[in-house]
Amino acid sequence: MTQTIGILCGGRSGEHEVSLQSALSIHGALDRSRYAPLLVAIDKAGRWRCGSPEALVLDPQDPARIRLAPETPEAGQVVPLSEGGRLLLLDRPAYAERARLDAVFPIIHGTDGEDGALQGLLRMLDVPFVGCDVLGSAIGMDKDVAKRLLAQAGLACAPWQTLRAPELAAPEAAGRWFDRLRERFGLPLFIKPARLGSSVGVSRVEAPQAFVRAVAEALRYDEKVLVEQAVPGREVECSVLGSFYGKEAPRASLPGEVRPVSDFYTYRAKYLDAEAAELVVPVRLGDELERRVQALAVRVFDVLECEGMARVDLFLKQDGALVVNEANTLPGFTAISMYPKLWAASGLPYPALLTRLIELAFERQRRRAALQREYERG
Repeated sequence: MTQTIGILCGGRSGEHEVSLQSALSIHGALDRSRYAPLLVAIDKAGRWRCGSPEALVLDPQDPARIRLAPETPEAGQVVPLSEGGRLLLLDRPAYAERARLDAVFPIIHGTDGEDGALQGLLRMLDVPFVGCDVLGSAIGMDKDVAKRLLAQAGLACAPWQTLRAPELAAPEAAGRWFDRLRERFGLPLFIKPARLGSSVGVSRVEAPQAFVRAVAEALRYDEKVLVEQAVPGREVECSVLGSFYGKEAPRASLPGEVRPVSDFYTYRAKYLDAEAAELVVPVRLGDELERRVQALAVRVFDVLECEGMARVDLFLKQDGALVVNEANTLPGFTAISMYPKLWAASGLPYPALLTRLIELAFERQRRRAALQREYERG
């Protein structure tokens, strides 16, 4: 008997289109002998819509992007409820039952999708879901908090300064901060929203006016801005799969390397333009260094309370030192995404990887169901 898996995509974030691409990729690769996929898209107005792949169409203004089609009977609006550990999607306004989902594969990148908000909703609905739980998702999304935990654990990461919107409100504030940070970190500086991913709102700057513009751009997406010192070195990535709480301890894939054509790995290079970066999968680093990369990736996975999956991004310096860049708890699943490509190179094909991720979701649900919910007073 097949299980119905809801592929939850879209969302109200700057990574909306990337999410739709990931969802179509997952939809096409799921093992149909075990799972019946159903696309559930959240549009940019926050409405839940249940539909088929035909509801996701190419954007005529940008052929590299995918957008939601106008509402049709095949992509009607629904409201999520739950019953007995299954997600119900009910039509509005009649609330006629439309679908029962046995589990959810959330692939909403960015705000309200990989920051713990959606995971909290699914937890409250008591529905099995793929990927990190609430805490790991929230930590992984907040680069400032993640760096604090990594530093406390003794793991090297790029030096940083966190700035909040009120600190940048005065007309000359950004310029003053540039002078201080240039003296402290040198140039170039990387400016990014603290709680976003996929290189959205990220800038590389070397001049005061560029810094002012970069801060303004980052503040469009978040109230907290991260300024990082540049780390010269190769960009190495490693995929991690498993759970410290379950039967299968986390393990790391073979490492890969990103070689961007531009100054850094941009949004377009990650998801839209296969020619904008060279992805070396796997990259040959030598046995000893490869083991160090894999061990560090699993350690980061542990420190940041990850579960299910994460892609850990590192810098490999010329002297062989490894510096943690970040952990992406809901990595891309598009045709050119590193997370599935690294597992395929490690001997775990894309469909089998999806199956294992769904199995981990059900395993976590069983563990949680076995926990005591009532306090028995003696």
